[in-house]
Amino acid sequence: MDGIPEISEAEHRVMKVIWNCNPITAMDITSELTKTTAWKLNTIKTFINRLLKKGAIGFEKSGKEYHYYPLIREADYVRTESRLFLNRIFGGAMKPMLLAMAENEDLSLEDIEELRKRILEKKKRR
Repeated sequence: MDGIPEISEAEHRVMKVIWNCNPITAMDITSELTKTTAWKLNTIKTFINRLLKKGAIGFEKSGKEYHYYPLIREADYVRTESRLFLNRIFGGAMKPMLLAMAENEDLSLEDIEELRKRILEKKKRR
């Protein structure tokens, strides 16, 4: 799995905060997450400890505070998770996934244009 640890949905929410602002303290992580969740400090600390054990984040101690930072890049995580999803749901085949997304999702004109550009760029590189 390219050295990317398996991260739960809840842990991913913590990671997003850390990716967006790092290094960051547990209190700052808690402050961000309590805006969108009903999680308590101990719950968030549990998720932080899980991410530490998995090797997804690291920390530096400064006085009495711990400052957390990511050990994996968000882009690498997204790439790995996308590949796992593609393999699990579509047997690794890109075309059925793209067709399913195009048929089942409301794509804005901006989305369609961005996809068109990316596909043309990919075609030029081949």
